[in-house]
Amino acid sequence: MTSRGMTMKLPRRKFLHLAAVAVSLPTASRYVWAQAYPTRPVRIIVGFPGGIAPDIVARVTGQALSERLGRQFVIENRPGAGSNIGAEIVVRAPSDGYTLLLVVSSSAINATLYSNLSFNFIRDIAPVAMIGLTPFVMVVNPKLPTKSVPEFIAYAKANPDKINMASQGNGLASHLMGELFKMLAGVNLVHVPYSGSYAADLLAGQVQVAFSPIPTVIEYIRDARLRPLAVTGATRVEVLPEVPAISEFLSGYDATGWNGIGAPRGTPSAIIEKLNKEINAIVLDPATKARLISLGVEPLSMTPAEFGKRIADDTEKWAKVIKFANITAE
Repeated sequence: MTSRGMTMKLPRRKFLHLAAVAVSLPTASRYVWAQAYPTRPVRIIVGFPGGIAPDIVARVTGQALSERLGRQFVIENRPGAGSNIGAEIVVRAPSDGYTLLLVVSSSAINATLYSNLSFNFIRDIAPVAMIGLTPFVMVVNPKLPTKSVPEFIAYAKANPDKINMASQGNGLASHLMGELFKMLAGVNLVHVPYSGSYAADLLAGQVQVAFSPIPTVIEYIRDARLRPLAVTGATRVEVLPEVPAISEFLSGYDATGWNGIGAPRGTPSAIIEKLNKEINAIVLDPATKARLISLGVEPLSMTPAEFGKRIADDTEKWAKVIKFANITAE
């Protein structure tokens, strides 16, 4: 090889090396940035008012993340439009990991319930981690003369249109679980939607039955101010071991809520993986696990891909119920 050829090839080799370094720098810097994350407070947007199940779960998770990562995870309640206001805030937020969403099963429902959303939940929210399943519980005011699901069904059939069924809002999980019960049991309950908590009216007897997240009503059950008839999942739950599942009386009934964390689309995978690892550790931590179970949440760890599949599967499931019952958003 001539000296002229060598002088031509050496600069090329140097150029290729420098080009490779240049390409790797953004990836390396993103990795280092993700390793340092978080360097400032992180917001977790909750699309519901304070004091109800999603808010309680978000605060338990946020406190644990603050302790593990050394930065404050601030819960910000932005209720409205069936949690869509909160979701849209996160969809429009920078994809930097500093604005997260408390994702609930209602998010999968809303994809069908609302036809005019400015975002596509599955496309625009990146799944980060599951926190846990939230079986609901069918509770009645103790003044109602029914102590079991069969008794309730018999009473409802003998007293059509006289039982008021409360929900957290039209088309939310608490409503759809009641609609599923109505369809399978062949009863007619008068739906009374609330824009938030219905606990006061249920305790007073102005509404008689609700399909409620266990965390919302667990204390009322413990002090006998509400009577649990059955849980909505396929099996009994640890926090209410004596309460049967609706499926023990109505074959095929299985309706479980869930809670998790999502982030804006485009959030760096390294940040998502770091949050997933930390949240999975949180739900397996004995103290936090016991706290979640005491609230009626069954801790469950998933990869981001597994959580994404759960969201997609539930979106398809509830779309069928919404269309069958002809439910529309108010």
